[in-house]
Amino acid sequence: MIDLSTFPKSFNVAIIGASGGIGNAFAQQLDGHDHVGQVYRFSRSVPGHIKMDISDEQTIQSAASYVDKPLHLVIVASGLLHGKDLMPEKSLRDLNAENMRKVMEVNMIGPSLVAKHFLPLFSREGKSIFTALSARAGSISDNQLGGWYSYRAAKAALNMMLKNTAIEAARKYKDMAVIGLHPGTVNTDLFAPYKANVKEDMLFSPEQAAQHLLTVLNYVNSSNTGRIYAWDGEELLP
Repeated sequence: MIDLSTFPKSFNVAIIGASGGIGNAFAQQLDGHDHVGQVYRFSRSVPGHIKMDISDEQTIQSAASYVDKPLHLVIVASGLLHGKDLMPEKSLRDLNAENMRKVMEVNMIGPSLVAKHFLPLFSREGKSIFTALSARAGSISDNQLGGWYSYRAAKAALNMMLKNTAIEAARKYKDMAVIGLHPGTVNTDLFAPYKANVKEDMLFSPEQAAQHLLTVLNYVNSSNTGRIYAWDGEELLP
């Protein structure tokens, strides 16, 4: 069982995007854990989950109203890299305004609006964390290959929103960390077209990814707020 002892006993969790590969794995790891109280699962259409569309602020606000216990951990596990008529751009010639808006909406705007409506639900007692899945691709200093214009830009923008949120949250929640998490390459639909190019020992199952990231979450505290961490605990620079 994953060590979560740095959080308060019976702490409550909200998982946004709980129907996705990593989101569901987070829920499976946390639900029934002897240190966890309530696990709230949010997704667009899965029975038993609270309905939320990350692209629709009204549903985010409505979903927040179902949380009836103080939160200590919110995980935004949603993300968009490719989809119908949408693939990561290899060059400027591939840019499409509508696709760029969709990628930004899911990867940056949605998590920011979740922060807007869910931060007021946090307990002021004990360690707490607001986190969203970021990516190494969002690091400007680490970018040596180019390409993937919209995804890189959206994750870089997400990192800035998390930093801003961390500064504001620190004024109210003295034991809160607001961080981004890079899960590595995970064997989910998000990375399906690209996993053939990944070394076998660096392609993680959703369960492995969730375990890695929960270990990081147990380690970090308010002194780490505003930063981005990889699955192995490495800090990713902007």
